Amino acid sequence: MSRPFRLAIIAGEASGDALALRFLASLRSRFGSREIALTGVGGQGLIDAGMTPLFAQADIAVMGFGPVIARLPLLLRRMEDAAKGVAAFQPDLLLTIDSPDFCLRVARKVRARAPSIPIVHWVCPSVWAWRPGRARQMVPHIDRILALLPFEPAALERLHGPKTVYVGHPLIERLSDLRPDTAEASIRGDVANPVVLVLPGSRRSEINHLMPVFGEAIARVSAAVPGARFVLPAVPHLRGLIAEATSGWQTQPEIVEGEAAKLDAFRNARAALAASGTVTLELALSQVPTVAAYRGAGWEAAIARRLIKLPSVILPNLILGRSVVPEFIQQTATAQALSESLLAALADGPARQEQLAGFDEVETIMRSAGASPAANAVEAALALLETKPA
Repeated sequence: MSRPFRLAIIAGEASGDALALRFLASLRSRFGSREIALTGVGGQGLIDAGMTPLFAQADIAVMGFGPVIARLPLLLRRMEDAAKGVAAFQPDLLLTIDSPDFCLRVARKVRARAPSIPIVHWVCPSVWAWRPGRARQMVPHIDRILALLPFEPAALERLHGPKTVYVGHPLIERLSDLRPDTAEASIRGDVANPVVLVLPGSRRSEINHLMPVFGEAIARVSAAVPGARFVLPAVPHLRGLIAEATSGWQTQPEIVEGEAAKLDAFRNARAALAASGTVTLELALSQVPTVAAYRGAGWEAAIARRLIKLPSVILPNLILGRSVVPEFIQQTATAQALSESLLAALADGPARQEQLAGFDEVETIMRSAGASPAANAVEAALALLETKPA
């Protein structure tokens, strides 16, 4: 009987857990009867799947500058704990997932303690957008990066970062959840009574800056298209803030909560007004023409202009290498500009058709890695290890 494959995983938040569970399922399928010994940091799903936790994931699941500073002593201690635990376990592979501020520091410490442990990081840090020097800094302690976006391998090569393999994006496995069935397609095709998604972001700062101009924009759209229905999917912990922010809007959106309601809205929607972010890729793969906007504090925008050297921050535009999703940033994100672009996206005209044609290209490019990002990730990791399951 072959010895167990020893796997260590560091996943700092729920999205990382989801990737880790897919990786583990695909690895078990690949190995068949070979046992996998698992340790690391993850949520309850990974623990239920057999992980022996080094400590509670909640200790490191923190976002935002203020909360990170408040918990910094614990975070630093947990980095050391993770590195010690992984080095003592002596895994065949260490897989770190996203959460780069934590995971990449752990990887550096593991490499110093146990240089022979292969280290793979899944979800490429956005070095192609800002702080590009981080790419070269990862080389000594990251053996392979598994990328979600197809342009990232070339970007990392250009920046002299670790070897990077495009394994595909998990959204590719969810197209049936995002695309309308026959009845929903009929709703999406209703020009006179369209469903319009309103997506102001999932962070308080985004919501505070975007909600006033979004409210004015949809009032203008409502005046031009009286039959339009506006649906705003909200994450549960921000529903109260969103309800308060929309209370004074001239046109009231329907606020829905939960993943099922969000997906239902995506399948019915004819167009969307969205905060710049990863949701624009979901919308592209849902084939929902979109108008994207970003507004932040003046100092944040000044820093962003200095750090971000890209012509667009919208993922579908970056994937295509050209702009098909209109984006409005800071002072250009006015109610008039947003509403005019949204009306063009709703109408059966060239602006809408250009986006839809672009989204077909996005899907083709995103599918280029194959149907299963998790299986691709496993193959890339095993190719690094030159391991054959016994």
